[in-house]
Amino acid sequence: MRIGIYGGTFDPIHRGHMAAAKAAAQRLALERLLLIPAGVPPHKALSNASAEGMHRLEMTRLAADRLDLSIPVDVLDIELRREGKSYTCETLRTLHEQFPGDELWLLMGTDMFLTLHQWRCPEEILSLARVCAFGRSTEDVKELFPKQKQYLEETYGATVVAMELNPPVEVSSTEIRAALSEGKRPVELDESIYGYILRFGLYGTNKDLKHLSWEDLRACSYSMIRAKRIPHVRGCEEEAVRLAGIWGVDPDLARAAAILHDCTKYWTMEEHKALCETYGIVLDDLEQSAVKLLHSKTGACIAYAVFGMPDSVCRAIYWHTTGKADMTTLEKILYIADYMEPNRNFSGVERLRALVYTDLDAACLLGLEMSIEDLERRGNPVHQNTREARDFLRKEQNNGC
Repeated sequence: MRIGIYGGTFDPIHRGHMAAAKAAAQRLALERLLLIPAGVPPHKALSNASAEGMHRLEMTRLAADRLDLSIPVDVLDIELRREGKSYTCETLRTLHEQFPGDELWLLMGTDMFLTLHQWRCPEEILSLARVCAFGRSTEDVKELFPKQKQYLEETYGATVVAMELNPPVEVSSTEIRAALSEGKRPVELDESIYGYILRFGLYGTNKDLKHLSWEDLRACSYSMIRAKRIPHVRGCEEEAVRLAGIWGVDPDLARAAAILHDCTKYWTMEEHKALCETYGIVLDDLEQSAVKLLHSKTGACIAYAVFGMPDSVCRAIYWHTTGKADMTTLEKILYIADYMEPNRNFSGVERLRALVYTDLDAACLLGLEMSIEDLERRGNPVHQNTREARDFLRKEQNNGC
């Protein structure tokens, strides 16, 4: 197996790192990529404004998820766990033992490549791994790299591939940290990583999470979910706002509920239960064992406690998975927007979309009936609140006739 190894302080990891990793993976036809945040980098001191290792690790995990590569991308904490400076030769020894017989490729930028012979144990490094160096410009690759490439090959028997990033990437982590401390939003940061930074107040951001702009609220929400879920959340927001305009609901309330409705979607059962216990939420027997039912409850708690959302928004999030009898209009809007937003694709969804703009209650009833039918067909239990929501709307529809 051909494995790429890309390490760095990643303080924070940015689009330049991501572009380089993706380009190298494609150029080398890698079959696996390892991202390794440094603990204590030997070549430079961490800034006083640096994020702790645990945060750099989590931001790197977010970046790995956002790379959209067809190969496994793993984030390792081996350098963060190791005491002392993070020497590459020690990391490669560990990886060589872990992946015996595999072809290891050490990925690095211009500055690292041009000083590689000055690192600790360069002969060992180059015996354990091949090197892929990515330049920031044509000048790097054509003028600076050839001499160093020749030296490493002749002196250490190294295998070196030099590649130019196209378009060139010139990003400074120092400048990113400075911009963040000034309250700016650097374009060099992936949206989710920026959201993570806001949530934990890294690099002097310290924004009030209960009074965020829509852009910043989205970033925070997206930092809590996987990349594959983001299109759904965007679609749900779009649909909820559209329906709010049709059915006389404050579009800001619908937007906020949609942005945050899945923010705890990927929590573990233990995390859900712990937060429910904290907020006195009593779980029934089905909820005790069905993790998919819990993100609506914990999402509502996070919306209230962390982001300061009003009760109407929190209640809409709370009920968006199961529904309930006698829902408010906002609760109906979020329930049905989540069910039939533009990215959903299932038999009957077009009928649902046609109905929702003329009769919200009928659309919610149809959505509940379709959901119950699908669960029963799959042999999955149906929550009592979902049946009660269906029955309530059936009665309302019949009385209306």
